[in-house]
Amino acid sequence: MTSTATPSRYTLLESDPHAQRASFAEAVAQGLGTDPKSLPCRFLYDAQGSDLFEEICRLPEYYLTRAEREILERRADEIAACAGPCEELVELGSGSASKTRLLIEAFLRGGRRLRYVPIDISRSALAESAKSLLGDYPRLEIHAIAGEYERGLRHLRADADAPRMIMWLGSNIGNFDRADAARFLTHVRDAMREGDRLLVGIDLRKDRRSLERAYDDASGVTARFNLNLLARINRELGGRFELDAFRHEAIWRAREGRVELSLVSRRDQEIAIRALDLVVKLRKGERIHTEDSFKYSLKEIAEVAREAGLCVVTRWFDAAERFSLNLLARADA
Repeated sequence: MTSTATPSRYTLLESDPHAQRASFAEAVAQGLGTDPKSLPCRFLYDAQGSDLFEEICRLPEYYLTRAEREILERRADEIAACAGPCEELVELGSGSASKTRLLIEAFLRGGRRLRYVPIDISRSALAESAKSLLGDYPRLEIHAIAGEYERGLRHLRADADAPRMIMWLGSNIGNFDRADAARFLTHVRDAMREGDRLLVGIDLRKDRRSLERAYDDASGVTARFNLNLLARINRELGGRFELDAFRHEAIWRAREGRVELSLVSRRDQEIAIRALDLVVKLRKGERIHTEDSFKYSLKEIAEVAREAGLCVVTRWFDAAERFSLNLLARADA
């Protein structure tokens, strides 16, 4: 932490690294030991993966970050006003918090102090963003939580001190299928008090070409991001994956309303993973499913909110109406 950041303004609640490694190993053994094969997308975000995702966010094809930033640049003060007397901002999957700065500044313009609670699986991303934010905003304090979403929600249920707004930006909700999205939002609702608000960034349905280009860019950054999951298995679990034996694939499934990401085997192969005492057998053309990115209509947004016991208070769009920010409240409040 730099000298501009007072140590008392920053705390980190960190998961047991051995437990994190065990969770990764268990998910790999389960996902690659069955058919069809899959790996959970949350494990894409180790230190290298987080850096690659920040590079993705700057790509011309990846419109999501620009569209969401456009909304925040135009509407941050309005969003802050709609959140009411908020003293705490909680962010699920905070990453670099580059867009979050716009909301932090809007809340700080009132002259009050603000507590920011970023929750992210990447400890390195939390440390870098905290260093930058604390240096720039003297009235900000940060209580970071390194871990998966469920760990953060347990903390929220136990912490009932201040009115807050919970943020889930970047269309991270898209990594859940619609039933799981409703279930997860139900858990978030259970952690919310009457005056709390939930701000969710949700990407909207659009044409196939725009969607597939966003997840399979011409310069190959998204491919490297996806392949890094296999590289992580090599680094942490003694895997023997040859990355050039796989190709990245992104396909829009219109009926399901999702972009489906996979790693496709270029040949018949067998890959040993030493730490798991596992040999993975793949046929040429066989896929390892790594991520889904679900897209929504406005009707689908309202439906998933309702199933979770939430209601849409208001929503905002970018000028091209590619992306939405949705402010939700408890339906029983």
